[in-house]
Amino acid sequence: MSLLRCVILLQFAMPLALGQAAGNSKPASLPHQPEALVRSLYAEVVARHPIGIPYGADMRIFAPYLSEGLLHRIDLAIACGTDWSRQHPDPNLKPEIGWLESGLFSGDNERATPQTFRIERMQSEQDGSFRAYVRLTWGTTQEKQLIWRVAVVVVRANGHFLVDDVIYLKDDVRDTEGRLSEALSSGCDGPRWVGFGDKRNSLK
Repeated sequence: MSLLRCVILLQFAMPLALGQAAGNSKPASLPHQPEALVRSLYAEVVARHPIGIPYGADMRIFAPYLSEGLLHRIDLAIACGTDWSRQHPDPNLKPEIGWLESGLFSGDNERATPQTFRIERMQSEQDGSFRAYVRLTWGTTQEKQLIWRVAVVVVRANGHFLVDDVIYLKDDVRDTEGRLSEALSSGCDGPRWVGFGDKRNSLK
């Protein structure tokens, strides 16, 4: 069995009970303002570079930042990934699941491992949520630096601000806007893997 498939199966096998518990009882140490919450989250993203759905120690770090709705979508994505593995027992097959090698909070390829971040502006929405527009960079020199932006959707629930979605904004490389919530459910019907048919939605 390939190392990649072992890692994938480990991700699928990790229960999110711990993450859900964290989502239901947010620690008092989380920032109380939306901008501060996003700044704290992206400090962890830059430090840890989580690829795919976080698990183990990383999930213990990231779960408290996430809304119950987003944690539920992550649960379904893991269940769908498990169903993919059930349907495709060949250990040499690489899963067709877009989020596996992507950064959920930042994007795919080099965008999965941002090296710096800056919150450029906050925008309040009519429904009471906020959008934090975050500038991310990858690369060591100005000539070779990749710069892109995401919008983080922050909602208020049970007295806390929590991240409910991430929007991967359209730019020179990405020709359409995408969302984390869409990427998690791509190819899935709830917890079941159904494939893409004629359309494939991913982080790309």
